[in-house]
Amino acid sequence: MSDAANDQPAHVAHDQPEPGAQDQPAPGAQGGLETVIVTGLSGAGRSTAAKCFEDLGYFVVDNLPPELIATLVELGSRSQGAVTRLAVVMDVRSRAFSSDLRGVIRELAERGMSPRVLFLEARDDVLVRRFENVRRAHPLQGDGRLIDGIASERRLLGGLRDEADLVLDTSDRSVHELRRAIESAFTVGGALDGRPELRATVVSFGYKYGLPVDADLVVDVRFLPNPFWIPELRELTGRDDEVRDYVLGQQDAKEFIDRYTEILEIIGAGYTRESKRYLTLAVGCTGGKHRSVVMAQQFSDRLSAMGVRATVVHRDLGRE
Repeated sequence: MSDAANDQPAHVAHDQPEPGAQDQPAPGAQGGLETVIVTGLSGAGRSTAAKCFEDLGYFVVDNLPPELIATLVELGSRSQGAVTRLAVVMDVRSRAFSSDLRGVIRELAERGMSPRVLFLEARDDVLVRRFENVRRAHPLQGDGRLIDGIASERRLLGGLRDEADLVLDTSDRSVHELRRAIESAFTVGGALDGRPELRATVVSFGYKYGLPVDADLVVDVRFLPNPFWIPELRELTGRDDEVRDYVLGQQDAKEFIDRYTEILEIIGAGYTRESKRYLTLAVGCTGGKHRSVVMAQQFSDRLSAMGVRATVVHRDLGRE
């Protein structure tokens, strides 16, 4: 994500909505206006996200003061179909940004125009590298160090991150991978009984490479025997039939999938009731090559059977 720190000055993109978009109003959006607020840490990829939303047919506004968001949403809802999807990209150039924005989000929800909030973040070392690559100061750095500005911004945005609908960590995502994640989450989808469709990302990972920081749920499948110790399976992956059959043939494997699926059904129903739209399920084994890959695919299939739009990402597949 070499361009992630290049968040540009204020601009307005006048992309027209995709044909037929006005026939698919977002659940709970007044006048069929689907609103997304894009925010997060400086250097985490807001400019990339803005371009992606433009390509998806959103009317994009960058660096709008929080107090003007409600006015813009109100105007958009009265546009008689000229604007059906709105994305507002926010940063912390206003020191009152966090509290103001949270207040605006609550106000819109009370008026029946609930926006979705996308929060972008990255590890400190990645943010430092991105800022150094473009030779820019952090907006909260002042006369201090770059890392101090990053730490201040994390504290300022902590509450907003906790309330976001979707948190994406861009540390290990390329520009193209971030675009795919946004497209998967925000492409127009269906609804169940007037409620937003639940979407899930199932991530396989290796514990030796660290936990996925954006996971809502973490499943540890290291209790299953490791195919790595079977010579004929060592160089294969969980995508190969031999490994899949070995993993699923182990004692308790299928029972574990069945029982955890019951838990996912309860969680999915709760997410739907609370209008939560996104779930990230992380499934981990030692190296992220065998067991977690097999089990992640199994959970994705179970979620799809439950009516959840599920996507599988094998984060550490291919790493040594």
